[in-house]
Amino acid sequence: MKRAILDELNLAKARKETTVLLTNLKNGEQELIYPLRSDVKHPLLDDLKTAIRDDKSYVHVTENEETFIQVFNPPLRLIIVGAVHISQFLVPMAQSVGYEVILIDPRSAFGNKTRFPNCEITNEWPDEAMEDLKPDHRTAVVLLTHDPKLDDPALEASLQSDAFYIGALGSKRTHAKRLDRLSSLNNLKRIEGPIGLDIGAKNPAEIAVSILASITKFLRHGDKK
Repeated sequence: MKRAILDELNLAKARKETTVLLTNLKNGEQELIYPLRSDVKHPLLDDLKTAIRDDKSYVHVTENEETFIQVFNPPLRLIIVGAVHISQFLVPMAQSVGYEVILIDPRSAFGNKTRFPNCEITNEWPDEAMEDLKPDHRTAVVLLTHDPKLDDPALEASLQSDAFYIGALGSKRTHAKRLDRLSSLNNLKRIEGPIGLDIGAKNPAEIAVSILASITKFLRHGDKK
């Protein structure tokens, strides 16, 4: 790998921007692509986006050449607002499948290392924490407090971000009220509410399973049903 490409890769990593390195396996020529930029055009663009979505590097073979598609994605992150019982199950589940988990709860009696020993915790108010965390296209945001004073500012910040998933706890009736409160905001359809896949979950552990399953669906398939 040429030094210039390595330097550019490191800069992209610092920006948390997805890149794909294309290597021609016959002549060794390399090209660094930014497939998620709106102005990028490339004959393999659809294949590159699929590789990004699947987190999969592979050899693309045509009649005339073989190209190694190497994906460089930023780390996956899960931001949870609300140090509740569901969070105690969701945190280790998400960590086990590769997410860096950040827990936000200004109530230090709930959001603390005694209850969440292996998780990054911030006791800032959600809107302030979101400003620091800057959710990107590899970030999922989950709102679990059931308290508009905490959830709504986090939702507003999330809707202005590139987060690939935004979900909020609550019944259909609760979600309808939430949408009414936030009616002045754009892109409210991005919020999954009630949160999680409908698997008939009855307890905090099962709800955590349904949430992680839905996050995975959005990560791998976007918002396709």
